[in-house]
Amino acid sequence: MSAGIEALTGPHLWRGRAGCSAQKVRATGFEALDRALGGGWPWGAVVEIFVERYGCGELSLLMPALAALSAVDEAEPGFFVFVAPPWIPYPPALIRRGVDVGRILVVERPAAADETLWATEQAVRSGASAAVLAWLDSANDTVLRRLQLSAEERGCGLVLFRPERAMRHRSPAALRLKVSVERNETRVDVLKRRGGAPQSLRLDLFPYASQTARSASRRGSILPDRCGTSSFPQRAAVDRRALARVAPAGDRPDRCA
Repeated sequence: MSAGIEALTGPHLWRGRAGCSAQKVRATGFEALDRALGGGWPWGAVVEIFVERYGCGELSLLMPALAALSAVDEAEPGFFVFVAPPWIPYPPALIRRGVDVGRILVVERPAAADETLWATEQAVRSGASAAVLAWLDSANDTVLRRLQLSAEERGCGLVLFRPERAMRHRSPAALRLKVSVERNETRVDVLKRRGGAPQSLRLDLFPYASQTARSASRRGSILPDRCGTSSFPQRAAVDRRALARVAPAGDRPDRCA
């Protein structure tokens, strides 16, 4: 009987509101969004952000969390892995937001979609990533469940940027958002979150950008000695060896089926 009870209280069983209180969250940096999400980004879980087109402010929503991970007083070890971004992020802009670009690993967009999925999973499972941001055009329920389990086991932040058409597919993600632009504001629709109801809110991202720029200038330690306008210290093409140097020695997972 006790074995059966333990099986029903494992970490991979979602128990509604009762199971949400122990979930680790990280502040988003936006008070209204924190309230809508019940405290912040669920960390160690899949977060899906849907957009009609990339570049509508979806990445800016993650900047405060990455800046907090970069801050000296809150620093956690690990890379910030960008998997298959539609364009190479601009290092000076990230620095102005307070992000340590020396910890960013950009995995370039491959020709095959399954390679993007593989790179994403390896980045999470490696144990060497503090956060993984991946741009996925397609992913089935089985793949998403595997990513969810890997994120939980490693305690890694995992955010998937996806096209709007993928919203109709079911997903085990802890959080699903839709991001769009209305006039001069960013609209965020909370489609699904554990223990909460769907809702919508509008955010002004510009005040945050100005505040973090001032903070980054005071912390000059995150500035690399040389920072080009189109390159990062770590960039890799996607192949079976692309993330080999990210995983700790002796803990390099093989490619999953």
